[in-house]
Amino acid sequence: SKMTVKAVKMPCTSANVYTKVPDGGWGWTVAFAFFVVEALTYGIIKSFGVFFNDLMESFDETNSRISWIISICVFVQTFTAPLSTVLSNRFGHRLVVMAGGLLVSTGMVIASFARSVVDMYVTIGIVSGLGYCLSFLPTVTILSQYFEKRRSLVTAVASTGECFAVFSFAPAITALKEQIGWRYSMLCVGLLQLGITACGSLLRPIVIREQQEVKAQPPEESTETKYMLENEQTCTSIESIDSGVDITTSPSNVPGKTKAEPKSEEPKQHGQNPVDNNSTPPEPKTKLLDFSVMRDYSFICYAFFGLFATLGFFAPSLYIIPLSRSLGIGKDHSAYILSAMAIAEVFGRIFAGWVLNKKPIRKIYIELICVILLAVALVAFPFASGFWGLMICSVYFGFMLGTVAGTHIPLLAEDDVVGIERMSSAAGVYVFIQSLAGLAGPPLAGVLVDTTKNYSSAFYSCAAGMVLGALFLALVRPCKTGLCHQQQQQQVEESTAGPPPELPDDFIDMDIGKAENSGKGSDSV
Repeated sequence: SKMTVKAVKMPCTSANVYTKVPDGGWGWTVAFAFFVVEALTYGIIKSFGVFFNDLMESFDETNSRISWIISICVFVQTFTAPLSTVLSNRFGHRLVVMAGGLLVSTGMVIASFARSVVDMYVTIGIVSGLGYCLSFLPTVTILSQYFEKRRSLVTAVASTGECFAVFSFAPAITALKEQIGWRYSMLCVGLLQLGITACGSLLRPIVIREQQEVKAQPPEESTETKYMLENEQTCTSIESIDSGVDITTSPSNVPGKTKAEPKSEEPKQHGQNPVDNNSTPPEPKTKLLDFSVMRDYSFICYAFFGLFATLGFFAPSLYIIPLSRSLGIGKDHSAYILSAMAIAEVFGRIFAGWVLNKKPIRKIYIELICVILLAVALVAFPFASGFWGLMICSVYFGFMLGTVAGTHIPLLAEDDVVGIERMSSAAGVYVFIQSLAGLAGPPLAGVLVDTTKNYSSAFYSCAAGMVLGALFLALVRPCKTGLCHQQQQQQVEESTAGPPPELPDDFIDMDIGKAENSGKGSDSV
């Protein structure tokens, strides 16, 4: 039996229908699309540090004001996450991602003609930020639906797109700036981001239906061949191996309740999926956005983990080049440090996906260990001296960042958090909560740098946020198990205090029949 049954036609798109989660198939194409989307969204955001000094010189602005460009972008990207979820549930992931690609490219192209930092706030911060949200979140959501057993590994490997982007874009943009300037370099980046639209066209929806509901009958079989023998009170089916006889007065053969009657209807459907017959109840309407996850204590703790951990995601990549320049390292070597961080992040993501793919394993605890080690990496940066010291810290940080950044959103699909059924809405709410940290993180680091005149303070603030995130992540599993135990106790109390079980309708008739038989037996004696 083939796993893929039929591609059901839908308006403007088509869905892949499977009897179970395929763990492959068209999912590999979706994984490739996610790889490219990661490269052209988060890869560009993390590579934006190469424009940092150029913008400061061109607009004569401070570190904190230039940092607001990425801060507003990240804030808009995360704050509009529920909007992305609503639009995806309403119009489908494909159209939403394609529209997001157009917004990302438009914002970056217009930003290349900006005359002030405020223009950058609007173009890259708002326009491109909204496009990043509409592009990234629907892609990672639909990828998680195509995989189950290999979800962690595939998502981690596909998310390395941003690492390869940072590795290749940072030196390439630096070299391109020397030839044509930062404005035309930014214009080229904006045109390159049109590839997101092409990737969005590859995102086919997926429908999972039960195995017993997709047993299709041979199309050439006609209605007349269903029953060849009928004789008064017998009805013999040609499909029956033992040619058993069913009494027509049996309740199962009363008109309207005949077992074979639905089968005779199937050839008239002309190959339609048998799931659509009248015996199947209609599917409930899908909620555009389900905020019921906010009542789950484990999800609340996980959301606070994402809120504080986001402080350490973007600031290091933005300040690693200025930090290296402050230590007397040249432009080219500074770009190499950022590229080395990206390479290490690739291995970190693959390693995390491989470890989380092992069974049995409690994935939430592995994530906690990685977050603690990531906080240690952030603390190590201020103690680095020289090119090689900063290189070692960058490689260590990149590896640990890969273990966390590539898995923290897919882990929402695990039962320890919310599960795959509610992942779409949970991802929107989760990223929405992250928006506050995305808005405050880089400017806070910029203010600390301007105040202390030392880039080490930026990394200390990121480490403090990561430690707080680790504390909330440690509470996810206890909250989940505690809530489950309370629910089980409530169920036990309800079952013990509930009404007595209902007796069958024929219970009295059976007792009366037994009494009559016993009476007749005594009379005969």
